[in-house]
Amino acid sequence: MRSSTNTEIVIRTEGLTKHYGKVRAVEDLNLSVGRGQIYGFLGRNGAGKTTTIRMMLALTKPSDGYVEILGNRMKPNAVRAFERIGSVLEHAGSYANLTVRENLEMQRDLLGLRRSHWVDEVIDMCDLGEYLDRAAGQLSLGNRQRLALGRALLHKPEVLILDEPTNGLDPVGIAAIRELLKSLSAERGITVFLSTHILSEVQQLADRIGIIHQGRLIEEIGYEELRQRNREYLEFAVSDTKRATWALEETCGLHDFVVREENGIRIYSDFERANEFNRVLVEAGVAITSMRMSEESLEDHFVKLTGGSNDQEAAPETQPTRKRGMQR
Repeated sequence: MRSSTNTEIVIRTEGLTKHYGKVRAVEDLNLSVGRGQIYGFLGRNGAGKTTTIRMMLALTKPSDGYVEILGNRMKPNAVRAFERIGSVLEHAGSYANLTVRENLEMQRDLLGLRRSHWVDEVIDMCDLGEYLDRAAGQLSLGNRQRLALGRALLHKPEVLILDEPTNGLDPVGIAAIRELLKSLSAERGITVFLSTHILSEVQQLADRIGIIHQGRLIEEIGYEELRQRNREYLEFAVSDTKRATWALEETCGLHDFVVREENGIRIYSDFERANEFNRVLVEAGVAITSMRMSEESLEDHFVKLTGGSNDQEAAPETQPTRKRGMQR
């Protein structure tokens, strides 16, 4: 599912904060997730992702602010909410001496579920069939993740909260989990909130991405903006963006471009017409100071926002003003 403007909000945090003494693990976090969306919560190690998820699940008490899921303020006794939420934390737990099937059957009993075919459905969804008689303690890390996800899905939750769900999986396993989460969102309407540091997976999965750095949410990006941001583009630096916009639209019939701050025009298609665009702009009285082909990936953007590969704090860059064509 791709988000719409009228999507019902099912996960909301307001001023969510957690301090451990002088350490500010999460600071004034405000985010919202719509029903059926896949929300990718992206950040470097130590950014505050796991602390946020633990507060969401009432495993850690906030220093300030609150979490609301499905209209319920999240507290340890929020039974009605937990009946509709499935979760997998970073270090997935299981009964090591029990087989995969026994783990699932025990979880079903703990949840008070009667229909055994639900277990079979989960086994199929999570591709656990060949491991049913193997003790959970003998599983690889990746397969323990599959088992944990299966246990989280047994009661058919409306919301699924996952902390590093592809941890330990090989590329084939990662692709399988990705397709499963897409299916859960698109076909069953399950809202998925997942934290990860794997940018490529988030980019393929998420309807919306939140980037957290040093405990603060520094940017949220919608799917359409991500799609645009990760495209190859031709960029002109011009003297007059309004005149350039008019020339590109009226003379060239071009609409697949955005106007950026600092007098930039970024074009996303028809690159073979670069000379034509250059000529039309000049004839319209627009001075061109540079022209370049480039591509900015999510990884490039993430590194810029979070200060690169070192641990020095970097302030987020000013984001471009994105608009289609010229306001008339």
